[in-house]
Amino acid sequence: MPELRTPLLSVENLTIAFGGLVAVRDFSIAVAPGTIHALIGPNGAGKSTTFNCISRLYRPNAGRILFDGQDITRLPSSAMAGLGIARSFQNLELFNELTVYENILIGAHCHCGASLRDRLSARPPHLAAEIDRIIERTGLGAYRETKACNLDFGHQKLLELARALAIRPRLLLLDEPAAGLRNREIAILDGLLTDLARRDGLTILLVEHVMQLVMSISDRVTVLNFGTKIAEGTPQEVKSNPAVVEAYLGKETALHG
Repeated sequence: MPELRTPLLSVENLTIAFGGLVAVRDFSIAVAPGTIHALIGPNGAGKSTTFNCISRLYRPNAGRILFDGQDITRLPSSAMAGLGIARSFQNLELFNELTVYENILIGAHCHCGASLRDRLSARPPHLAAEIDRIIERTGLGAYRETKACNLDFGHQKLLELARALAIRPRLLLLDEPAAGLRNREIAILDGLLTDLARRDGLTILLVEHVMQLVMSISDRVTVLNFGTKIAEGTPQEVKSNPAVVEAYLGKETALHG
């Protein structure tokens, strides 16, 4: 377990409501640099809503969000990439008619002053080597010039991750990266995310329902239920927490998963 350090990301007393429905209430989390922190809970618990607040797609009603000590609660979502925050979504957001290389090149937009059209036509040489490294790192080397629509689902998920890495993030927000993947693909994702955190020092916050991945790679796990934090700790501590077992994991999953 990594030693406790000043958090790279702090969410303090976050509350957001839609009409009269409170989706997240008084939620706080601290994510240490270079760690993998999982946010889990039943469907509708408020996990993606919390992600949308952190990435500035939603504006909370109360609380604040700090990134590397800077209050980003009121910043626009367009400022996140420049700060070094990247995220993926539950539903793939790829450019289907563009190649793997071109999709990742678009992800590098904050490091390239040219227009989108110029980037795609010229393929800036100062980014080419970096993009090729990302392609190889994510196991997409054989698909460099393949259109995104022609990839299988597992490789499409890797492409979305690769595009996020092109932002050169310090914080990577992953919304259900293992959803829909087969066991072999989950094992590949496990190794890749662990390597990114341990070798590169990347900080990862992920929402995930696949407990096989969560329990394998996470340094800490936070559990939401009905918009409220009910538990937090190491994977083993959370897995054996009675409140978590009752609300989410279920007895069999808690014992074996």
